[in-house]
Amino acid sequence: MLQTNLLRTSTFRLAVIYLALFAASAITVLAYVYWNTAGFLGRQTDEAVQAEITGLAEQYAQGGLPLLVHTVIQRSRDPGQSIYLVLDPAGRVLAGTLDGKPNVRPGPDGWFDFDYRRKTIDGSLEVKAARARAFYLPEGYYLLVGRDVQERREIEDLITNSLVWAIVLTVALGLLGGLFMSRNMLARVDDINQTSRDIMQGDLSQRLPISGSGDELDQLARNLNEMLDQIEALMTGMRQVTDNIAHDLRSPLNRLRNRLEVTLMQDSSPADYRMALERTISEADQLLGTFNALLMIARAEAGALRESMTWVDPANVVQDVAELYEPVAEESDLTLRIEAQEGMSIRGNRELLSQAVANLLDNALKHGRPVSPESEDAAITVTVAPDKEKPGRGVVVSVADRGGGIPEAERSHVLERFVRLEASRNTPGSGLGLSLVAAVARLHGGRVTLEDNDPGLVVALHLPVSGR
Repeated sequence: MLQTNLLRTSTFRLAVIYLALFAASAITVLAYVYWNTAGFLGRQTDEAVQAEITGLAEQYAQGGLPLLVHTVIQRSRDPGQSIYLVLDPAGRVLAGTLDGKPNVRPGPDGWFDFDYRRKTIDGSLEVKAARARAFYLPEGYYLLVGRDVQERREIEDLITNSLVWAIVLTVALGLLGGLFMSRNMLARVDDINQTSRDIMQGDLSQRLPISGSGDELDQLARNLNEMLDQIEALMTGMRQVTDNIAHDLRSPLNRLRNRLEVTLMQDSSPADYRMALERTISEADQLLGTFNALLMIARAEAGALRESMTWVDPANVVQDVAELYEPVAEESDLTLRIEAQEGMSIRGNRELLSQAVANLLDNALKHGRPVSPESEDAAITVTVAPDKEKPGRGVVVSVADRGGGIPEAERSHVLERFVRLEASRNTPGSGLGLSLVAAVARLHGGRVTLEDNDPGLVVALHLPVSGR
């Protein structure tokens, strides 16, 4: 089964395809080398024979047949690789290194290959290959001039065998390499599949294994693990939201029902009924505000509003929102200062950014404290400036107050939904303001930081210029 899986993996198929291409390329190159080598040796042999023929032709032109026969006899005493044969018209050997005429028909150009017997050093005979060219001289005499090509044939056979073994070893090693790579790849894919099955069965704590090699599978595993972290966080957040909704909304709904029930049970005047209805509408508005905030957070975290992003000047957004809150600040004896650098643009959703700034200002107005008239500092300061951590690539929108602040240990906790510290239990709110700010920041590819204002709190919304 494992072998079948190995052969069906894409890695093995790619290895086989690469091996086929490499083998074809290698065979082409080796064939070209063989063709050139064999051709060179063949041309060298033919040129040597042709040189012998030219020399004997000169001897024949100078002294006729007697000088030719004499020259062949002289050269046959130490022929080396050369082969000679001179026959009379009757077929008798006059001179040369052969015992008789080869029983091979020459080609149209007079060239032919044949086998002949030759004595070795110890006196024994062995069959060797030769290549020669034959001529018929005037009066029927026969002249053969050739070369021993046994060594050339052996060299060609050696090259051929080497090429064949090279191709065989290339294919064998390529297949073994493909099986090895496929086995490793299949093992890693099996681990990923097993982990995926565990996750599909409900164990969201499982994560894909990372080998540490940094290859594409590791990159895929890291991306999937980050996705699983986000899914697990969303699932945990969903459970927490469900619990918080059931806990935080049960009390106002019970109060709403009890008030209506008590009002119906009593014999009240129209003014009492009117007051009860007004209080009921007020609490219903608070409940609707909570649900609207939850809906907006869900839409922001789902990225449903990302397509509606346009180029927005955060300074204009802050000034528009601050203009609405200035009367409220004056009623609370709080000074509101705007320090917004204009001319900067980010890719964002204006509605969500306005809501996030409004939430920050609302929190600052609820928890901020007035400053003395002698102080040059404002009770609440809203700032829009370039992000020093990302020069030219980010904007920071911050709201600073002079209130009691938030303990450092609780700063990450307050960004969760329905989280309210003890100090803010007596103030109106649902605990969703900073959660919405954090969701808006994530939608725009940014983040939220909480820092000490000594005294008070600084909430900074870090936004990249281009969003995602």
